[in-house]
Amino acid sequence: MEEKKRIVILTADAGFGHRSAANAVAAALQQKYGDKCEIKIINPLEDRRAPFYLRDSGADYDRILRLSPDLYKLSYEASDNEIPSLLLENVLTLGLYEIMRDLICVEKPDAIVSTYPLFQAPLTNYFKLNRYYVPLTLVVTDLVTVHRIWFSPGVDVCMVPTMEVHDLAVSNGIAQNKIHITGIPVSPAFSGRHPAKKELRKKLGWDPKLRTVLAVGSRRVDQLLENLNVVNHFGRPMQIVAVAGKDDELYAQLQAVDWHVPAHVYNFVTDMSEFMLAADAIICKAGGLVVTESLAAGLPMLLVDVIPGQEEGNRDYVVKNGAADMIESPLEMLETLAHLTADGGALFKQRARNARQLGRPNSALDVADMVWRTALRGPVSKQGRFGQGRHMLIDLLARYNISWRENQPAAKSDNE
Repeated sequence: MEEKKRIVILTADAGFGHRSAANAVAAALQQKYGDKCEIKIINPLEDRRAPFYLRDSGADYDRILRLSPDLYKLSYEASDNEIPSLLLENVLTLGLYEIMRDLICVEKPDAIVSTYPLFQAPLTNYFKLNRYYVPLTLVVTDLVTVHRIWFSPGVDVCMVPTMEVHDLAVSNGIAQNKIHITGIPVSPAFSGRHPAKKELRKKLGWDPKLRTVLAVGSRRVDQLLENLNVVNHFGRPMQIVAVAGKDDELYAQLQAVDWHVPAHVYNFVTDMSEFMLAADAIICKAGGLVVTESLAAGLPMLLVDVIPGQEEGNRDYVVKNGAADMIESPLEMLETLAHLTADGGALFKQRARNARQLGRPNSALDVADMVWRTALRGPVSKQGRFGQGRHMLIDLLARYNISWRENQPAAKSDNE
Protein backbone atom coordinates (compact mmCIF):
# COMPACT_ATOMS: atom_id res chain seq x y z
CA MET A 1 0.00 0.00 0.00
CA GLU A 2 1.24 3.48 -0.86
CA GLU A 3 2.66 5.36 2.11
CA LYS A 4 0.47 8.21 3.37
CA LYS A 5 1.61 11.77 2.77
CA ARG A 6 2.55 13.62 5.94
CA ILE A 7 1.21 17.18 6.15
CA VAL A 8 2.15 19.47 9.05
CA ILE A 9 0.08 22.61 9.73
CA LEU A 10 1.84 25.23 11.86
CA THR A 11 -0.22 27.71 13.84
CA ALA A 12 -0.33 29.70 17.09
CA ASP A 13 -2.91 30.99 19.56
CA ALA A 14 -2.52 34.77 19.50
CA GLY A 15 -6.17 35.29 18.64
CA PHE A 16 -8.61 32.61 17.48
CA GLY A 17 -8.15 33.11 13.74
CA HIS A 18 -4.82 31.37 13.16
CA ARG A 19 -5.86 28.18 14.97
CA SER A 20 -9.30 28.17 13.34
CA ALA A 21 -7.82 28.52 9.86
CA ALA A 22 -5.49 25.61 10.64
CA ASN A 23 -8.41 23.51 11.86
CA ALA A 24 -10.39 24.39 8.72
CA VAL A 25 -7.56 23.31 6.40
CA ALA A 26 -7.06 20.09 8.39
CA ALA A 27 -10.79 19.31 8.21
CA ALA A 28 -10.83 19.94 4.45
CA LEU A 29 -7.77 17.73 3.91
CA GLN A 30 -9.35 15.01 6.03
CA GLN A 31 -12.61 15.28 4.10
CA LYS A 32 -10.97 15.08 0.66
CA TYR A 33 -7.80 13.04 1.21
CA GLY A 34 -8.10 11.52 4.68
CA ASP A 35 -7.27 7.98 3.61
CA LYS A 36 -4.18 9.16 1.75
CA CYS A 37 -2.55 11.52 4.27
CA GLU A 38 -1.64 12.07 7.91
CA ILE A 39 -2.35 15.59 9.18
CA LYS A 40 -0.79 17.13 12.27
CA ILE A 41 -1.41 20.62 13.69
CA ILE A 42 1.54 21.96 15.70
CA ASN A 43 2.14 25.20 17.57
CA PRO A 44 5.96 25.59 17.66
CA LEU A 45 5.62 28.31 20.31
CA GLU A 46 4.50 25.65 22.81
CA ASP A 47 7.98 24.12 22.66
CA ARG A 48 9.81 24.84 25.94
CA ARG A 49 12.79 26.10 23.93
CA ALA A 50 10.77 28.91 22.34
CA PRO A 51 11.90 32.31 23.69
CA PHE A 52 9.62 33.62 26.43
CA TYR A 53 8.75 36.71 24.39
CA LEU A 54 7.28 34.42 21.71
CA ARG A 55 5.98 31.63 23.96
CA ASP A 56 3.89 34.08 25.99
CA SER A 57 2.75 36.07 22.97
CA GLY A 58 -0.87 34.91 23.27
CA ALA A 59 -1.25 36.19 26.82
CA ASP A 60 0.71 39.35 26.01
CA TYR A 61 -1.50 39.92 22.98
CA ASP A 62 -4.63 39.88 25.16
CA ARG A 63 -3.08 42.11 27.83
CA ILE A 64 -1.75 44.76 25.44
CA LEU A 65 -5.01 44.93 23.51
CA ARG A 66 -6.96 45.48 26.71
CA LEU A 67 -4.64 47.96 28.40
CA SER A 68 -3.02 49.86 25.54
CA PRO A 69 -4.52 49.40 22.06
CA ASP A 70 -2.82 52.58 20.80
CA LEU A 71 0.59 51.18 21.82
CA TYR A 72 -0.22 47.98 19.93
CA LYS A 73 -1.10 49.97 16.82
CA LEU A 74 2.10 52.01 17.09
CA SER A 75 4.33 48.93 17.43
CA TYR A 76 2.46 47.14 14.62
CA GLU A 77 2.89 50.03 12.19
CA ALA A 78 6.48 50.81 13.22
CA SER A 79 7.59 47.21 12.61
CA ASP A 80 5.81 47.02 9.25
CA ASN A 81 8.81 48.47 7.41
CA GLU A 82 11.77 46.90 5.63
CA ILE A 83 14.57 47.37 8.18
CA PRO A 84 12.56 46.45 11.31
CA SER A 85 11.16 43.42 9.45
CA LEU A 86 14.64 42.22 8.48
CA LEU A 87 15.77 42.53 12.10
CA LEU A 88 12.64 40.67 13.24
CA GLU A 89 13.33 37.87 10.74
CA ASN A 90 16.82 37.43 12.23
CA VAL A 91 15.39 37.36 15.76
CA LEU A 92 12.81 34.76 14.72
CA THR A 93 15.45 32.63 13.00
CA LEU A 94 17.65 32.65 16.12
CA GLY A 95 14.73 31.96 18.45
CA LEU A 96 12.95 29.25 16.45
CA TYR A 97 15.60 27.67 14.22
CA GLU A 98 16.33 24.63 16.40
CA ILE A 99 12.61 24.02 16.93
CA MET A 100 11.94 24.09 13.18
CA ARG A 101 15.00 21.94 12.47
CA ASP A 102 13.90 19.25 14.93
CA LEU A 103 10.28 19.45 13.83
CA ILE A 104 11.26 18.69 10.23
CA CYS A 105 13.65 15.92 11.26
CA VAL A 106 11.08 14.24 13.53
CA GLU A 107 7.87 14.75 11.55
CA LYS A 108 9.45 14.30 8.08
CA PRO A 109 6.62 16.23 6.40
CA ASP A 110 5.87 16.00 2.71
CA ALA A 111 4.31 19.47 2.92
CA ILE A 112 4.03 22.27 5.48
CA VAL A 113 1.23 24.80 5.88
CA SER A 114 1.66 27.96 7.99
CA THR A 115 -1.26 30.04 9.25
CA TYR A 116 0.90 32.31 11.44
CA PRO A 117 3.28 35.10 10.34
CA LEU A 118 6.29 34.30 12.53
CA PHE A 119 7.21 30.91 11.08
CA GLN A 120 8.10 31.71 7.47
CA ALA A 121 11.51 33.29 8.20
CA PRO A 122 12.97 30.42 10.31
CA LEU A 123 11.53 27.81 7.94
CA THR A 124 12.84 29.33 4.72
CA ASN A 125 16.21 29.97 6.36
CA TYR A 126 16.34 26.30 7.38
CA PHE A 127 15.69 25.35 3.75
CA LYS A 128 18.37 27.72 2.49
CA LEU A 129 21.01 26.51 4.95
CA ASN A 130 20.39 22.78 4.52
CA ARG A 131 19.46 22.90 0.84
CA TYR A 132 16.48 20.72 1.80
CA TYR A 133 13.15 22.19 0.72
CA VAL A 134 9.79 21.03 2.03
CA PRO A 135 6.91 22.56 0.03
CA LEU A 136 5.64 25.46 2.13
CA THR A 137 2.14 26.90 1.77
CA LEU A 138 1.35 30.22 3.47
CA VAL A 139 -2.25 30.98 4.47
CA VAL A 140 -2.83 34.66 5.34
CA THR A 141 -5.56 35.24 7.93
CA ASP A 142 -6.45 38.95 7.60
CA LEU A 143 -8.51 40.42 4.78
CA VAL A 144 -6.64 43.64 3.97
CA THR A 145 -4.18 44.96 6.57
CA VAL A 146 -1.33 42.43 6.56
CA HIS A 147 2.11 42.89 8.13
CA ARG A 148 5.05 42.34 5.78
CA ILE A 149 6.53 39.71 8.14
CA TRP A 150 3.94 37.31 6.69
CA PHE A 151 5.59 37.30 3.28
CA SER A 152 8.69 35.31 2.42
CA PRO A 153 9.77 34.86 -1.22
CA GLY A 154 10.83 31.33 -0.24
CA VAL A 155 7.26 30.02 0.13
CA ASP A 156 5.97 27.75 -2.63
CA VAL A 157 2.32 28.79 -2.45
CA CYS A 158 0.78 31.93 -0.93
CA MET A 159 -2.96 31.75 -0.23
CA VAL A 160 -4.47 35.21 0.22
CA PRO A 161 -8.02 36.33 0.99
CA THR A 162 -8.42 39.36 -1.29
CA MET A 163 -6.90 41.22 -4.21
CA GLU A 164 -5.61 43.82 -1.76
CA VAL A 165 -3.48 41.18 -0.01
CA HIS A 166 -2.44 39.74 -3.38
CA ASP A 167 -0.93 43.13 -4.25
CA LEU A 168 0.81 43.33 -0.85
CA ALA A 169 2.35 39.90 -1.43
CA VAL A 170 3.67 40.98 -4.83
CA SER A 171 5.09 44.20 -3.40
CA ASN A 172 6.91 42.14 -0.76
CA GLY A 173 8.67 39.92 -3.27
CA ILE A 174 6.40 36.90 -3.77
CA ALA A 175 6.11 35.87 -7.42
CA GLN A 176 2.61 36.30 -8.86
CA ASN A 177 2.45 32.69 -10.04
CA LYS A 178 2.73 31.56 -6.40
CA ILE A 179 -0.23 33.65 -5.20
CA HIS A 180 -3.82 32.38 -5.17
CA ILE A 181 -6.90 34.27 -3.94
CA THR A 182 -8.91 31.75 -1.93
CA GLY A 183 -10.34 33.70 0.99
CA ILE A 184 -9.44 32.83 4.57
CA PRO A 185 -10.12 29.11 5.18
CA VAL A 186 -13.35 28.49 7.06
CA SER A 187 -14.83 25.20 8.15
CA PRO A 188 -15.99 23.00 5.26
CA ALA A 189 -19.32 22.95 7.11
CA PHE A 190 -20.04 26.32 5.46
CA SER A 191 -19.82 24.79 1.97
CA GLY A 192 -22.52 22.81 0.15
CA ARG A 193 -26.22 22.74 0.94
CA HIS A 194 -27.55 23.48 4.43
CA PRO A 195 -30.85 22.98 6.22
CA ALA A 196 -33.12 26.03 6.38
CA LYS A 197 -32.48 28.49 9.21
CA LYS A 198 -35.76 27.53 10.90
CA GLU A 199 -34.74 23.87 10.95
CA LEU A 200 -31.33 24.69 12.42
CA ARG A 201 -32.89 26.91 15.10
CA LYS A 202 -35.31 24.18 16.09
CA LYS A 203 -32.43 21.71 16.32
CA LEU A 204 -30.48 24.13 18.55
CA GLY A 205 -33.46 24.75 20.85
CA TRP A 206 -34.09 28.32 19.71
CA ASP A 207 -37.38 29.81 18.55
CA PRO A 208 -37.46 28.93 14.84
CA LYS A 209 -39.70 31.87 13.90
CA LEU A 210 -37.86 34.78 15.54
CA ARG A 211 -35.21 36.92 13.83
CA THR A 212 -31.99 35.80 15.48
CA VAL A 213 -29.04 38.02 16.41
CA LEU A 214 -25.83 36.15 17.26
CA ALA A 215 -23.36 37.99 19.50
CA VAL A 216 -19.79 36.67 19.68
CA GLY A 217 -17.59 37.94 22.51
CA SER A 218 -14.27 37.14 24.15
CA ARG A 219 -11.62 38.85 26.27
CA ARG A 220 -10.70 40.80 23.12
CA VAL A 221 -14.14 42.32 22.50
CA ASP A 222 -15.08 45.59 24.18
CA GLN A 223 -18.55 47.18 24.39
CA LEU A 224 -20.45 43.93 23.77
CA LEU A 225 -22.70 44.17 26.84
CA GLU A 226 -23.52 47.83 26.27
CA ASN A 227 -24.61 47.12 22.70
CA LEU A 228 -26.54 44.00 23.63
CA ASN A 229 -28.44 46.13 26.12
CA VAL A 230 -29.74 48.16 23.16
CA VAL A 231 -30.85 45.03 21.32
CA ASN A 232 -32.49 43.79 24.51
CA HIS A 233 -34.59 46.96 24.72
CA PHE A 234 -35.11 47.61 21.00
CA GLY A 235 -38.76 46.53 21.11
CA ARG A 236 -38.92 44.46 17.92
CA PRO A 237 -39.54 40.68 17.91
CA MET A 238 -36.15 38.94 17.94
CA GLN A 239 -34.00 36.61 19.97
CA ILE A 240 -30.40 36.90 21.10
CA VAL A 241 -27.79 34.15 21.04
CA ALA A 242 -24.70 35.26 22.99
CA VAL A 243 -21.40 33.35 23.08
CA ALA A 244 -18.77 34.49 25.59
CA GLY A 245 -15.77 32.87 23.89
CA LYS A 246 -14.41 31.29 27.10
CA ASP A 247 -14.45 34.64 28.92
CA ASP A 248 -15.87 33.46 32.24
CA GLU A 249 -16.44 36.99 33.50
CA LEU A 250 -18.41 37.93 30.40
CA TYR A 251 -20.35 34.67 30.60
CA ALA A 252 -21.42 35.43 34.17
CA GLN A 253 -22.44 38.96 33.17
CA LEU A 254 -24.51 37.65 30.25
CA GLN A 255 -26.26 35.18 32.53
CA ALA A 256 -27.09 37.97 34.99
CA VAL A 257 -28.82 40.17 32.38
CA ASP A 258 -32.56 40.72 32.80
CA TRP A 259 -33.45 39.68 29.27
CA HIS A 260 -36.64 41.13 27.76
CA VAL A 261 -36.35 38.99 24.62
CA PRO A 262 -35.65 35.26 24.33
CA ALA A 263 -31.93 34.80 25.00
CA HIS A 264 -29.61 31.81 24.77
CA VAL A 265 -26.25 32.27 26.51
CA TYR A 266 -23.19 30.06 26.00
CA ASN A 267 -19.68 30.25 27.39
CA PHE A 268 -18.08 28.44 24.44
CA VAL A 269 -19.30 26.45 21.46
CA THR A 270 -17.57 24.05 19.09
CA ASP A 271 -20.20 24.26 16.33
CA MET A 272 -19.96 27.97 15.51
CA SER A 273 -20.62 27.31 11.83
CA GLU A 274 -24.05 25.89 12.70
CA PHE A 275 -24.78 28.87 14.98
CA MET A 276 -23.88 31.28 12.17
CA LEU A 277 -25.93 29.44 9.57
CA ALA A 278 -28.92 29.53 11.93
CA ALA A 279 -28.62 33.27 12.70
CA ASP A 280 -29.79 36.33 10.73
CA ALA A 281 -27.14 38.83 11.87
CA ILE A 282 -24.03 38.91 14.03
CA ILE A 283 -22.57 41.34 16.56
CA CYS A 284 -18.80 40.87 16.72
CA LYS A 285 -15.35 42.43 16.43
CA ALA A 286 -13.57 42.92 13.10
CA GLY A 287 -11.31 39.87 13.42
CA GLY A 288 -10.26 38.18 10.20
CA LEU A 289 -11.79 34.83 11.12
CA VAL A 290 -15.17 35.94 12.45
CA VAL A 291 -15.61 38.38 9.57
CA THR A 292 -14.73 35.68 7.01
CA GLU A 293 -17.03 33.12 8.61
CA SER A 294 -19.83 35.68 8.72
CA LEU A 295 -19.40 36.34 5.00
CA ALA A 296 -19.39 32.60 4.28
CA ALA A 297 -22.69 32.33 6.19
CA GLY A 298 -24.18 35.42 4.51
CA LEU A 299 -24.52 37.25 7.83
CA PRO A 300 -24.84 41.05 8.07
CA MET A 301 -22.31 42.28 10.64
CA LEU A 302 -22.65 44.83 13.42
CA LEU A 303 -19.00 45.50 14.31
CA VAL A 304 -18.54 46.77 17.86
CA ASP A 305 -14.75 46.56 18.18
CA VAL A 306 -11.64 46.66 16.01
CA ILE A 307 -7.99 46.08 16.89
CA PRO A 308 -6.05 49.20 15.78
CA GLY A 309 -3.81 48.52 12.80
CA GLN A 310 -4.33 44.87 12.03
CA GLU A 311 -8.17 44.73 11.94
CA GLU A 312 -8.92 48.15 10.50
CA GLY A 313 -8.59 46.78 6.98
CA ASN A 314 -11.11 44.03 7.74
CA ARG A 315 -13.57 46.63 8.99
CA ASP A 316 -13.10 48.91 6.00
CA TYR A 317 -13.45 46.02 3.55
CA VAL A 318 -16.84 44.78 4.77
CA VAL A 319 -18.26 48.24 5.50
CA LYS A 320 -17.19 49.56 2.07
CA ASN A 321 -18.79 46.55 0.38
CA GLY A 322 -22.07 46.96 2.25
CA ALA A 323 -21.92 43.78 4.34
CA ALA A 324 -21.41 45.44 7.73
CA ASP A 325 -21.98 48.52 9.87
CA MET A 326 -19.41 49.89 12.31
CA ILE A 327 -20.96 50.67 15.69
CA GLU A 328 -19.07 53.26 17.74
CA SER A 329 -21.60 53.68 20.58
CA PRO A 330 -24.87 52.24 21.92
CA LEU A 331 -26.70 55.16 20.29
CA GLU A 332 -25.27 54.13 16.92
CA MET A 333 -26.45 50.58 17.58
CA LEU A 334 -29.97 51.90 18.15
CA GLU A 335 -29.88 53.98 14.96
CA THR A 336 -28.44 51.12 12.90
CA LEU A 337 -31.04 48.62 14.10
CA ALA A 338 -33.77 51.10 13.22
CA HIS A 339 -32.38 51.54 9.69
CA LEU A 340 -31.84 47.81 9.15
CA THR A 341 -35.37 46.83 10.19
CA ALA A 342 -37.26 49.70 8.48
CA ASP A 343 -39.34 49.03 5.33
CA GLY A 344 -39.72 45.35 6.10
CA GLY A 345 -36.00 44.94 6.67
CA ALA A 346 -34.98 46.04 3.16
CA LEU A 347 -31.50 47.24 4.21
CA PHE A 348 -31.08 44.16 6.39
CA LYS A 349 -31.73 41.90 3.38
CA GLN A 350 -29.34 43.92 1.21
CA ARG A 351 -26.56 43.54 3.80
CA ALA A 352 -27.12 39.77 3.75
CA ARG A 353 -26.94 39.65 -0.07
CA ASN A 354 -23.72 41.65 -0.04
CA ALA A 355 -22.20 39.32 2.56
CA ARG A 356 -23.05 36.25 0.47
CA GLN A 357 -21.46 37.82 -2.60
CA LEU A 358 -18.21 38.44 -0.68
CA GLY A 359 -18.21 35.08 1.09
CA ARG A 360 -16.03 32.12 0.08
CA PRO A 361 -17.54 29.09 1.83
CA ASN A 362 -15.33 26.69 -0.18
CA SER A 363 -12.08 28.39 0.83
CA ALA A 364 -10.67 25.56 2.96
CA LEU A 365 -11.42 22.99 0.26
CA ASP A 366 -9.61 25.13 -2.31
CA VAL A 367 -6.59 25.46 0.00
CA ALA A 368 -6.63 21.72 0.69
CA ASP A 369 -6.42 20.93 -3.04
CA MET A 370 -3.38 23.16 -3.45
CA VAL A 371 -1.66 21.74 -0.35
CA TRP A 372 -2.30 18.21 -1.55
CA ARG A 373 -0.58 18.94 -4.86
CA THR A 374 2.49 20.20 -3.01
CA ALA A 375 2.49 17.08 -0.81
CA LEU A 376 2.49 14.86 -3.91
CA ARG A 377 5.61 16.72 -5.08
CA GLY A 378 7.24 16.34 -1.66
CA PRO A 379 10.62 17.56 -0.32
CA VAL A 380 13.55 18.25 -2.64
CA SER A 381 17.31 18.51 -2.01
CA LYS A 382 18.95 21.26 -4.02
CA GLN A 383 22.72 21.06 -4.27
CA GLY A 384 23.30 24.55 -5.59
CA ARG A 385 25.90 27.21 -4.94
CA PHE A 386 26.65 28.61 -1.51
CA GLY A 387 25.18 32.11 -1.71
CA GLN A 388 26.27 35.14 0.28
CA GLY A 389 22.96 35.03 2.14
CA ARG A 390 23.61 31.44 3.17
CA HIS A 391 27.07 32.29 4.50
CA MET A 392 25.58 35.15 6.51
CA LEU A 393 22.98 32.83 8.04
CA ILE A 394 25.65 30.27 8.99
CA ASP A 395 27.71 33.02 10.64
CA LEU A 396 24.64 34.33 12.49
CA LEU A 397 23.75 30.94 13.95
CA ALA A 398 27.38 30.09 14.76
CA ARG A 399 27.72 33.36 16.68
CA TYR A 400 24.94 32.17 19.01
CA ASN A 401 26.14 28.53 19.14
CA ILE A 402 23.10 27.20 17.28
CA SER A 403 23.64 23.94 15.41
CA TRP A 404 22.25 24.64 11.96
CA ARG A 405 22.46 21.20 10.36
CA GLU A 406 21.44 17.94 11.94
CA ASN A 407 20.29 14.80 10.14
CA GLN A 408 17.64 16.24 7.87
CA PRO A 409 15.42 13.63 6.15
CA ALA A 410 16.30 12.29 2.73
CA ALA A 411 14.60 13.92 -0.23
CA LYS A 412 14.46 13.78 -3.98
CA SER A 413 17.42 15.50 -5.64
CA ASP A 414 16.84 18.58 -7.76
CA ASN A 415 20.32 19.63 -8.83
CA GLU A 416 20.56 23.25 -9.89
